[in-house]
Amino acid sequence: MSRLSHCEIHMVHRIGWLRAAVLGANDGIVSTSSLVVGVAAAGSGSTEILIAGLAGLVAGAMSMAAGEYVSVSSQTDAENADLAREKRELAETPEAELEELTRIYVDRGLDRELAERVALQLTERDALGTHARDELGISETVAARPVQAALVSALTFASGAVVPVLVALLTPADKTSIIVAASTLIALAILRGLGATAGGAGVVHGATRVTFWGALAMGVTAAVGTIFGVSAG
Repeated sequence: MSRLSHCEIHMVHRIGWLRAAVLGANDGIVSTSSLVVGVAAAGSGSTEILIAGLAGLVAGAMSMAAGEYVSVSSQTDAENADLAREKRELAETPEAELEELTRIYVDRGLDRELAERVALQLTERDALGTHARDELGISETVAARPVQAALVSALTFASGAVVPVLVALLTPADKTSIIVAASTLIALAILRGLGATAGGAGVVHGATRVTFWGALAMGVTAAVGTIFGVSAG
């Protein structure tokens, strides 16, 4: 009798770094491109445009790293506080915690007798881990990792920001706005496609959405640059 192997590939284990990576790269492309387009629309020269782009790349990468680290650290602090409280309750009121776990399994569809057996066996094996997963929704798969999020955000922001900086470096100042805008929309569509593929989601709808917001951001900054450029002139 042949034995069939069953292999499932899930995407949820990527959620910790994928969110930070997509956000960082998207923000790097949009914010730096918008900055470059705005400065170019103000009538600045190639040197000024390039300096603005590089400054946006460095400042944005550091800002993303700091923001992600602080944000995810706050999540980690909340998780650790909940785990410490759960550990204390398990030591002080084990019977109440066992009953709480039993009710969770009953609510999920198990009959009372089976729920009690499952709760007891899982408690004997790993009480805190079981309560963290089934009561608090905290698991190793989705646990917050501040340093990982910060590094991924900074690196992906810089990677995304490189696109408009390189385009600005290679194009004449009078054509920078148009070429940067076009290359940015293409890069955003590609980025969204890669992110959707990595996360197992649809590509077309997400690409349309992200390119729309990218175009809007660049359009607004171009208008601001044009207005202030004319005013300064």
